[in-house]
Amino acid sequence: MSALSEPLPGASSDPLPGAGSEPLLDPLLELRGIRAAHERITVLHGVDLSVATGQVVALLGPNGAGKTTTLRVAAGVHPVDAGQLRLAGRDMTGADPRDLARAGVCLIPEGRGVFPNLSVRDNLLMMTFTGRSREEIEEIAFARFPVLKQRSSQPAGTLSGGEQQMLALARGLATDPAVLLLDELSMGLAPLVVARLYEQVAEIARQGVAVLVVEQFAAAVLDIADHAAVLVRGRVQRQGHPDGGLRAELSALYLGSSA
Repeated sequence: MSALSEPLPGASSDPLPGAGSEPLLDPLLELRGIRAAHERITVLHGVDLSVATGQVVALLGPNGAGKTTTLRVAAGVHPVDAGQLRLAGRDMTGADPRDLARAGVCLIPEGRGVFPNLSVRDNLLMMTFTGRSREEIEEIAFARFPVLKQRSSQPAGTLSGGEQQMLALARGLATDPAVLLLDELSMGLAPLVVARLYEQVAEIARQGVAVLVVEQFAAAVLDIADHAAVLVRGRVQRQGHPDGGLRAELSALYLGSSA
């Protein structure tokens, strides 16, 4: 197991910003007052966000809100101008992304990131750098996504979009993550496929992984989210439990929500 994958202590009584009386679980991943820029243009203006072990947090918002930048900051692949990135209570601001990956942070970017000319089995084989054997990686992948076993000799680029996303998730799980960062899991996929993928995400969280999901379309993820935050123009405008009034406010917070 990852060094960060052990369960953290229970809940504190402090509420999250904008979350009313919702209890705050001790965070595994925490962003505090994060400011970040692209080419000297500030895109994140003091973002506060946290994810606890076993929790699914949805980061919602329109295009250009800064969602992907927030995810990249959490993975250590985008620098911060101010604020702190913390893991299990440790300040990891400015840490090399490889060190964060070794500590249990796994980013699955938009676009899935599989190798299209390699077979499913060879895509999984590449994850043996984690120290797990090929057999163990395949056992985990095929147990969670049986269709990948059926397609094991097929080039990844010939899989359907949903199957490619399953392969990307299987590759990520091979790292035994403590924190799973997902960017636009639903991109280009049919609603039924998205629903099945998010059922798997919820199960991954139940097994003790902290999951932060970036989504533009709220309806895709809110049914499995424990907490949601809405990012607009680089600021968290509202956050709380999806059924604590936030779901009803989404269309007012940003245009384009399908909730």
